[in-house]
Amino acid sequence: MIDKYAKNTRKYILLMIGLFILLLVMFVVSINTGFMKIPLTEVWSAFFGHDVGDQRLTLFEFRLPRIILAMLIGAGIAVAGGILQGITKNPLADPGIIGINAGASFAVVLYTFLSGSTTFLTGTLSIFVMPFTALVGAFIAAILIYTIARRKGAITPIRLILVGIGINAAFASGTLVLQMKMDPQDFTKTLTWISGSIWATNWDFVLSTLIWLVILIPLAIYKSRFLNVFSLGDSISIGLGVPLEKERLKLLIIAVGLAGSCVAVGGGITFLGLIAPHIARRLIGSNHGKILPLTALLGACILLIADTLARVVMSPMELPVGIVIAILGAPYFIYLLMKV
Repeated sequence: MIDKYAKNTRKYILLMIGLFILLLVMFVVSINTGFMKIPLTEVWSAFFGHDVGDQRLTLFEFRLPRIILAMLIGAGIAVAGGILQGITKNPLADPGIIGINAGASFAVVLYTFLSGSTTFLTGTLSIFVMPFTALVGAFIAAILIYTIARRKGAITPIRLILVGIGINAAFASGTLVLQMKMDPQDFTKTLTWISGSIWATNWDFVLSTLIWLVILIPLAIYKSRFLNVFSLGDSISIGLGVPLEKERLKLLIIAVGLAGSCVAVGGGITFLGLIAPHIARRLIGSNHGKILPLTALLGACILLIADTLARVVMSPMELPVGIVIAILGAPYFIYLLMKV
């Protein structure tokens, strides 16, 4: 037993190191990917404070914020998906599929519609308004899903996914109605954002997103022991003295906080919260104390790879990164539906 635990721990450490190396490699590749090629020698020169002209501006004001945001958003959405799957014991739970992202998107588009312009998306005030608005929408969606899906004090996996899909469709329809009432320019901007677009490429948004993740991801890992207990079933959890509903609600709030803060700067990125936790679970087993950190690194890697591809596939145009993730994730979702 001890030998098996030690072997699993070694495997976990090796996986974390391997994913960290992959993330570093993709970081370097992504820096040099785009309309303007920046040789690695000039990248190093810029990092050490040497003047390399336009390359320095491109690197520090556009590419680096976008790359770091992609990693942060990927980690946040992936961990949110891992938490939701653990809470509900539902392998299909994902903030994008069950309507949490749609609720956040609807709230932001509603604010845009009421304010009369999308200029707030890039203004200084948006650093505070965007996350708050997205979080309000995400929490409203989560409360609706949790309330409607719950029957006789329990939530069945199939009921949650069906209610979530319904809530997702309702918010998506509401969002479309609001978009149709906008002028063409605002419609295009919000459509691109909803498709999953890392638009907030400045350091203020990097900092605001980082603050949310630095607080919520460690808290999720700390609470991961309850996810392990939840997997034993509600009766056993209660028998062990776990305040089931209280801890489930706390973890749901953490997941919604992560999803909402990431949607605010990354738009509606679907399937990432589904894929990353599943891969982590297959690699390391059922211990959420190891699943969540591994999921965070996997999510960061997957979204950075997808964002790099989004900038290359139709260069000099860019695909919304959410579309790339959907292309990768939809077949996996269908596979899981067949397995569940």
